[in-house]
Parts: sequence; C-alpha cells; structure tokens
Amino acid sequence: MKSIKTIILAVTIITASSCKDVKQETTSEKVSEVKTESKKQNDMKILFVLTSHDKLGDTGKKTGFWVEEFASPYYTLLDKGAKITIATPKGGAAPIDPSSDSPDAATESTDRYNSDADAKAKIANTEVLADMNPNDFDAVFYPGGHGPLWDLTNDKASVSLIEAFNHQEKPIAFVCHAPAVLKDVKNENGTALVKGKRVTGFSNAEEAAVGLTEVVPLLLEDMLIENGALYSNLGNWEPYAVQDGNLITGQNPASSELVAEKLLESLK
Repeated sequence: MKSIKTIILAVTIITASSCKDVKQETTSEKVSEVKTESKKQNDMKILFVLTSHDKLGDTGKKTGFWVEEFASPYYTLLDKGAKITIATPKGGAAPIDPSSDSPDAATESTDRYNSDADAKAKIANTEVLADMNPNDFDAVFYPGGHGPLWDLTNDKASVSLIEAFNHQEKPIAFVCHAPAVLKDVKNENGTALVKGKRVTGFSNAEEAAVGLTEVVPLLLEDMLIENGALYSNLGNWEPYAVQDGNLITGQNPASSELVAEKLLESLK
C-alpha cells in the first residue's frame, strides 16, 4: 500500500511539473508574439512624398500640400513607432497650402503639428525624391493638396518609385488629390496601375465646390476613370477610403486618418 501511495505521489508531481512547463511555454510564446509584433511596428520605415509646387495655376494664389492630410497619417504612424522620411521633387522646404493652415481647417492633428518643432523641421528640410531607394522602405504615402497636380503627376522619379513599390507588393497609399500622381504609373505589363482597381480620390463635385474646376490641370475623378479605374466616392467631404490589394486611396482631407489606419493594418 505504501508503495502504491508513493507511485501515485510521484505521478502527481510529474503531472504538475509537466503542466507548469506547458503553462510557462505557452506564456513564453505569447510574450514572444507580443515582442515580435512590437518589434515589427517599431521597425516600420515609411516614405512620405510631398509636392514642391506652390502656385495655384494662374490665379496668383499659393498652394502646396494640405496640412491635415500630412499630419493625421504622420502622427497615426509615428505613434506606432514608425520611422518616417519625407521627400519632395526639389528637396528642401515643402510648401503648405495656406487654406489648410487656416483656423477653419484646424484639427487635433494640425494643432499638434503646429506645436511640433521636430515635424516642422522635417518639412523645412525634406529629402530629394530622386535620391530615395524603395528598398529602404516598407511603404510609401502621398498626402494631397492641389500642388501634386502640377509636379508629381509628371515626375519620373515619382512614377519609378511607385512602380518599384508596387512590384515589391508594398503598400502604396494616397489621399485626396494625391491619387493624381498615379496618372502615368504602369504595371509590369504596361497597363495603367489603376486599371481594374477600386479607387477613390477628390471628386469632380468637390473640385467644383471649391471653385477650381477650370484652374486645375486635370480633374482627378475623370483621369482615374479614363485610366480604367473602378472609381467611387461618397458625398462631398465625407470620410471614405478604399483598399484594393496594396493600393490604398482616400477621397478628401477627412479621409486621411482612414487611409493611415489601412496603411498601418497592411504593415502588420
């Protein structure tokens, strides 16, 4: 009887020890998964491409990039540990559209930007777009504003860069007027990158609402449709973002956070 009790005690000890080891292993695996996810987010390298153009056609007014469309995605990604590089066709200071820096265009993100000396320094000293290597980044994001309609739609370095990111199946994201930079971007087979893809962008109705239909060099909605895109949009100024594979597009400034969230999710 004593020997039987001894055997039972030994089996109990071994079983308890095994359960403890399994529990420790499971806990260790979960901690490892969390660390891996955290490390992946902290390793994100994202290229932001802004316009260098500051003239609003022949109106005598200034344009550039739209602050909200930069700031909201910038902080959404930065707060998740992303390392962000900012480039423009000319390098140096990126012009801000004055209309986007007015009180009625202010948001929590623009307020944060206006108090952020580091972010302002980056905008004042952007890298030269042609010097950027797609292999150094995990994704590329283009904020809008009317400026890109004049320079980035025809920029060969920008076209090559997007084509390289797309070939590598990395996320490529655009908001508001920025999808216009896809005008001459091709797939490897020579077709328009947006052909057959679900996309959105600043609508003809929104362009008419701001009174610039006859000023801009192209109407974004028309261009996307002409290139074979499956364009869609919601009402004026409504938040709306579309993702088709690695291509992410947003309709207007109010859509910038949605685009950033989809971009972040694509990098997980």
